[in-house]
Amino acid sequence: MRISKSFIKSSLIYTVAGMLPMASAIILLPFYIENLSTADYGALSIYLAFSLFIQILTTYSFDTSLYIHFHEFKHDPAKLSSFISSAFVLMLMIGGGVGLLSLVLGDLTFSSFFTDKSISFFPYGILAAVTGIFQALFKVHSNLLQSREKPELFFWSNLISFLLIAGLTVIGLQLYPHSLIGPIGGRMIAAVLAGIWVLARIFSEFGVHFNYPLLRSSFQFNLYAFIYQLQQWVINYFDRFIMLFFMPLSDVGVYDFGVKCLSVIEFILNGLHSSFYPKVVSSVTAQKDKGSSIEINRYYHGFTSVIMILVCLSILAFPWAIETFVTKPDYKRAIEYLPYISLVFIIRPMRLFFAIPYGVLKYTRPLPIIYLIISAVKIICMVLLLRDLGIYGVVLASILSAAVEVLLLRYQAREKFQFRFNLFKIVLAPLILFLLIAVLEPWLGTTQPYTIHGIYLVSCLVLLYWVYRQEVKLIDPRNFIK
Repeated sequence: MRISKSFIKSSLIYTVAGMLPMASAIILLPFYIENLSTADYGALSIYLAFSLFIQILTTYSFDTSLYIHFHEFKHDPAKLSSFISSAFVLMLMIGGGVGLLSLVLGDLTFSSFFTDKSISFFPYGILAAVTGIFQALFKVHSNLLQSREKPELFFWSNLISFLLIAGLTVIGLQLYPHSLIGPIGGRMIAAVLAGIWVLARIFSEFGVHFNYPLLRSSFQFNLYAFIYQLQQWVINYFDRFIMLFFMPLSDVGVYDFGVKCLSVIEFILNGLHSSFYPKVVSSVTAQKDKGSSIEINRYYHGFTSVIMILVCLSILAFPWAIETFVTKPDYKRAIEYLPYISLVFIIRPMRLFFAIPYGVLKYTRPLPIIYLIISAVKIICMVLLLRDLGIYGVVLASILSAAVEVLLLRYQAREKFQFRFNLFKIVLAPLILFLLIAVLEPWLGTTQPYTIHGIYLVSCLVLLYWVYRQEVKLIDPRNFIK
């Protein structure tokens, strides 16, 4: 089966544009470091997490269900227009209700939950809530553009949104240094402008409708996806909130800074996986008996190897970069945590491999239970570990929950999908590197960091050469000189 150039172009556009929000977090780091203390940066991470929570509430998973209903109704333009317009009207109603509820209960909730006086609902909390409401509209619109196969508009709208967020944030930091009004206010203005543009496009093309009976047909699907999105938010962001009960806001900033530095790995990981995942989908859907194949395994073998090398390079390079270019001592505290945070990424390829049946076969029924268990594991571990281990406790809780996730995903899919794979290439090789870093880092990582971090990289390369020694022998250098 040949893949058309237009498909490749569209896939590339969607992948690159979809990564822009993560890219903005990386690009803005130098400006945050220059203008914000670690405590301010920690507060910013709390407000941005709260904004994402409001976005999830407002969206109510229409970013997921619109894809399905677009293909269901696309041959009935009147019904499709009614559904799309009604979905955006409902999101406006939810957003209005969430906004009103935030105004009434936001200050009381923040003052009760956050003992640190630096975190307050007025003014930054309300700005973050407004941002989340309008971000929800833009998010659903972007997914609709993908469903309608409009890659160019998808790219330009996401690029302009990215430039607005980055530009207004930088301008705000320059006008109001050492204050959160710049990054939070700038992001809110960008979100409001993008949201207004989305509403104008939607209502001018599809009209203004509110067909509740039609929307109701989507609610059951939305509910499961909504629960899943909330669970993902708890797993990925709620740790910052729990940290505030046990440590100062500056420690939250140090931890989040370390995570953001290593988001480069996440950026590349998502891009690589998106590049071959459509072929995985095609391969599985073409099978009568669903399971992994030699072709699928090869994708994940290479993927795992690249991430292992990337983790070692990050452990070697980022401490040097922070020592060289970051002048504020508080931010340099993140260096000691980077090798441990990076361990989570060694597990990620395994997680994506064992998650294949849930995405390709749309096997979503067990996911709420799986991620309820994972969320509980992470929260309980944090509560037990934070008081004695501090930031290390957060990292350890993340590693343990990631390991539990891999085990549960593998176990629950056993009757739907037959995993046939090389245990050493998928599991044992990453695990050996994981143990090497976990054992040597506490022992020698602080006294001889560059030497020991270089050993990680050399050991990784030697391990991979040994694992793939048969494949290396088949490589003919003459094929590269043509």
